[in-house]
Amino acid sequence: MKIHEYQAKELFKQYSVKVPESILCEKREDIEKTIKSMKMPVVIKAQVHSGARGKAGGVKLAQDYISAIKTANEILSMELKSSQAGIKKVNKILIEEAVNIDKELYLSLTFDRAKEGISLIISTQGGMEIEEVAKTSPDKILTQLIDNNFNPMQTVKKLGFSEEINNQICEIINNLYRLTLEKDATLVEINPLVITKDNEVIAIDAKINFDDNAIFRHEDILSLKDESEENPYELEAQKYGLNYIKLDGTIGCMVNGAGLAMATMDVIKLSGKEAANFLDVGGGASSEKIEKAFKLLISDKNLEAVFINIFGGILRCDFLAEGVKNAIKTLNVKVPVIVRMEGTNKEKGAEILNNSGLKFKVVKDLKEATEVIKNI
Repeated sequence: MKIHEYQAKELFKQYSVKVPESILCEKREDIEKTIKSMKMPVVIKAQVHSGARGKAGGVKLAQDYISAIKTANEILSMELKSSQAGIKKVNKILIEEAVNIDKELYLSLTFDRAKEGISLIISTQGGMEIEEVAKTSPDKILTQLIDNNFNPMQTVKKLGFSEEINNQICEIINNLYRLTLEKDATLVEINPLVITKDNEVIAIDAKINFDDNAIFRHEDILSLKDESEENPYELEAQKYGLNYIKLDGTIGCMVNGAGLAMATMDVIKLSGKEAANFLDVGGGASSEKIEKAFKLLISDKNLEAVFINIFGGILRCDFLAEGVKNAIKTLNVKVPVIVRMEGTNKEKGAEILNNSGLKFKVVKDLKEATEVIKNI
């Protein structure tokens, strides 16, 4: 789960990480009053779940009240198009007092699956081009696994700053590590973390992602969820306990089991097409759940076809067939529906589909499925 910058900064404050003074604004009629209550200059920031906001025109500095009001009105309700998240409508802006920047750093704590722990990543090359730095100058990015012997000062000293600055950075790392553990965060990122000309270390950006599987432990974090930033298909899937992720392709797929889902997406790729989604209905899905899953699939307007690939173990093939048949009877399905079933009651499932009076293409194996999808 992701949260907005302004929400992340409120959490930073709770964990004694310095952030600039700022005010959230959601209505045009509040812009002028808000800006006039602040010291100039200010930075106006679009609040959307996306990186690269600055490059997309969603983060701008304003030196005086008139330009600040004009800029805030321009950014609020703009359609921000970023390389990372596509097009997002801006419904909230953060108006933040600018700080006197001397140096920009990058700092993050992230869950490192390869090392089975949380890693600190820090660089003196913070700012909008950090991705390019990672590609062209990886030696400028320091990474250290946080284990029982971890001492942040060992890494921070390599940055070349004074003892005063090093102590502040180490305090921030320790506080963010505590936040990461206590809130089940998978990523805590500051880009940039700045050193001011007054030798203060301040987080002028904030990004936190949380582990969805642990969110039940944190009602305070769950309350921060902005459903307007979520994919509507994924929100609908959550209501029915379905594991669904929207993708950019045109072949909808329904499977039971994450491993089978990945293999199914490979089959679609081999056919020369791209998957429109990841949808795992789970091992114990009922025919009613299958029906809801299929309705969700078919609501995607970009579909060329639907590929249902089920191994009948806990989920019997006849249950699958009944659910899909019932869904198609109530929907105006105009795309081909390809079905491959193996396992429990495979023959009975095929019989239900073949005798339904509806148009299915029941294939015997993945090779045949690949050929059928290729020729759509």
